[in-house]
Amino acid sequence: MKETRYGMGVEVALPYEQALERTIEALKQEGFGILTTIDVKQTLKQKLDKDFRQYTILGACNPPLAYRAFQAELEIGLLLPCNVAVYELDSARSAVSAMAPITALGMVGGAPELKDVAREADERLRRALTALATPEAK
Repeated sequence: MKETRYGMGVEVALPYEQALERTIEALKQEGFGILTTIDVKQTLKQKLDKDFRQYTILGACNPPLAYRAFQAELEIGLLLPCNVAVYELDSARSAVSAMAPITALGMVGGAPELKDVAREADERLRRALTALATPEAK
């Protein structure tokens, strides 16, 4: 799994449409629903008349985790939902990346409840990404 300061991701040997479909299913298996879907390619074409690769940003939410986060810090909505990006690398490969909840929620400070939520969200997102990268997932 590739790690950055603000996210984690995997490359998958799947065309974009299949990667997007399987990402949504892998997130569902970890208790996440999709609240928002942003088609970046379509948006850039409509707004700027620019061509771009297939790229979707999913706003993923695990309701029990979100509720716990809201109980700890009402303004946490500024950092929710968890963004997951799915984009085309070439006709047979795609990338799937997720925000790093520990980093994002760590900006809020020391509320122990938020740290627990961030850890659990991180574990669930990592499992979803790992499932996508596992050959049996294909």
